[in-house]
Amino acid sequence: MSRRPSTGRLARSAALALGTTLVAAGLALAAGKPGYPDRVTWSGGSWQVKTSTAAVGPGPNIFSKTNVNVDASGFLHLRIAKDGSGRWTTSEVIGPTSYGYGTYTWTVATALDSFDPNVVLGLFTWSDRPQYAHRELDVEIARWGSATDPTNAQFVVQPYDKAGHLTRFTATNAVRTQQQFTWRAGEVTFTSRRLDTNQVVASYVYRGSDVPKPGDERVRLNLWLFDGSAPTNGQPLEVVVESFVFTP
Repeated sequence: MSRRPSTGRLARSAALALGTTLVAAGLALAAGKPGYPDRVTWSGGSWQVKTSTAAVGPGPNIFSKTNVNVDASGFLHLRIAKDGSGRWTTSEVIGPTSYGYGTYTWTVATALDSFDPNVVLGLFTWSDRPQYAHRELDVEIARWGSATDPTNAQFVVQPYDKAGHLTRFTATNAVRTQQQFTWRAGEVTFTSRRLDTNQVVASYVYRGSDVPKPGDERVRLNLWLFDGSAPTNGQPLEVVVESFVFTP
């Protein structure tokens, strides 16, 4: 039978935990490892903001909290931009909890068809533990450095290099799109839809033993540079995501 601590004890425990977290984050950043000391409130939850002082995965890239903000309309902004020393920096946020099976829906308010070949937008689940290929399911807008690739996006059930785990498609030029997947036992259904006409741009269903089981995965969004390479057009980029919704 558990006992509920007193309010004072809870406050002291919370302060100690916060102090320990900040110290650990500071040590990690000092070592060049990613840290998550900052948060933004978005889509009804508190999202961690990834920060690093040196290049880390994916990419590798330098991730900066200055590239993440939520505007007055409640929309999330992710950026790729140079910092004060001229280094290209990127962005990533991590959701508040593990949702498991259900439907993951992102409404994106930026046209996805004109990204620089080195830019990657990821909408995905991820676990730091390696079980079930890190429980990673992806919607990725990316040409992976190839300016001549006629496709610019993909749906993935990791590991990506196994037969039937990845399908490429061409993201629409619509300003508002819905990117979505529904994760069930033994099945993942992906859909990309333009919202001005409600047209389905691409869809894909994967059924098989490699569909991960829920665990400690978290939903994430990131905007980064393939191989850490600068944009070929030399321009910064901002992507606006109106919302994320999880439906059990």
